[in-house]
Amino acid sequence: MSVTEVKQQLVDCIRMLEQSDIIDYNGHCSIRLDDSHILINIGSCQRSRLTVDDICTIDIEANQIDGRDKAPLERHLHCGIYVARTEVKAIVHTHPKWSTFLTMAGQKYEPVYAQGSLVHPVPLLDTPNSINNRPIADRLAATLGSRPAALMKSHGAVTVGKDIVEAFVLANYMEENAYRQYMALQIGKPYVFTEEEIALCREKLWNENLFKRTWDHFHAKLR
Repeated sequence: MSVTEVKQQLVDCIRMLEQSDIIDYNGHCSIRLDDSHILINIGSCQRSRLTVDDICTIDIEANQIDGRDKAPLERHLHCGIYVARTEVKAIVHTHPKWSTFLTMAGQKYEPVYAQGSLVHPVPLLDTPNSINNRPIADRLAATLGSRPAALMKSHGAVTVGKDIVEAFVLANYMEENAYRQYMALQIGKPYVFTEEEIALCREKLWNENLFKRTWDHFHAKLR
């Protein structure tokens, strides 16, 4: 895949997240090209009208290499995770409603939806501060540990993956789970999957072909 094609894939990811109401006027996604080049959307772009011209390049220390405008302030979030997790090739940082509601109310993320169980347990960074410098980025990376997702108290969420498809799909699954958990709490106590059920879900659903099918579902609806 050429760099232009990778940029377009990143554009599609961000636009699908915006169309799904998971990203708004903020939020950013990135793809690691190699050890010293990371693609990320510029901070000033309109996510709903994103093009490849809105993708810039930074290095692993969060220094900007190119781009028509500045990389987002929270670029350190991406670099901190990439340094800590060499296997991670893509990162999605969003400010989703339902997942964030849970953190605002002190509600633990519970696996109530098969796909949503893939990211359970989801660690919580217990601060709403912006991840706009290396020390707090390192703190987030430590909170994330080896997990595929983390939440940030009254702030947002992050998912990581071996590629942008995986990171996108896990962000979608996590937010859908949070929505179902929130709604179920309005009428009673939601059923929480057992450890055995979670293991079965992972065995069946952590599947590259199913991730691609989910990506294709949202991609087909892109305006």
